[in-house]
Amino acid sequence: MHELSIVNSLIDLCEENVKKHNAKKITKVYVKIGKLSGIEPHFFQITFDTFKEKTVCENAELIMNIEGLKIACFECGKISELDINEFICPKCKSFEVKTIEGEDMVLQSLEME
Repeated sequence: MHELSIVNSLIDLCEENVKKHNAKKITKVYVKIGKLSGIEPHFFQITFDTFKEKTVCENAELIMNIEGLKIACFECGKISELDINEFICPKCKSFEVKTIEGEDMVLQSLEME
C-alpha cells in the first residue's frame, strides 16, 4: 500500500506550506491524480483520513481531481484523450505514441486559515 508513503509526503508538504505562509491549519487539499499514477483514489482517501489526525490537515477536506489519459502521436501529431488504456492513436491507429498526461499525482493547491 504505497498510498501511505504518498499521504505522509503530502502531509509534510502541507505542514511546510502552513509554516511558510504563517497559517494555522489547512481546510482543503486539492490533488490531481492521473489514471496511470498507480494511486487508488478510494485507498488514498481512506489513508489521508486516517493519517491526517493531529496534523495541520486534521479537519481538511481532500479533493481529488482524476486526470484522464492523454497521448501524443508521433506519426500524425494528434493529441488525444483516451478512455481506455490502449496506447493507439485514434486518428491514424499508430502505436508510436507518448503519454503526456495521466501518470502523475500533483498537489494542486491548498486552502489555509
